[in-house]
Amino acid sequence: MLRLKVWTWSLATTSAVSFVVCVVWGLVTPEALHMHRFLESVLPGFQWLSPTSFLVGLVESFLYGAYFGLIFVPIHNAFHRRWGG
Repeated sequence: MLRLKVWTWSLATTSAVSFVVCVVWGLVTPEALHMHRFLESVLPGFQWLSPTSFLVGLVESFLYGAYFGLIFVPIHNAFHRRWGG
């Protein structure tokens, strides 16, 4: 059985860190290798790159990760109760 709080915080933090890594990658690489178009399409309100937009993207990334944790863990635990060992 998975613990909801642990997985939710873990996935939310992982998503936020991944967002920061993508932004840093975009700042240190040539534009042909940027992820900014992808980030702009999946994070409403995010536009490359201003401090406000960075915070919006960071919060949205965190919330997406939390959402996946809140959905995944109960589904996993339900299947584990039914078919787990």
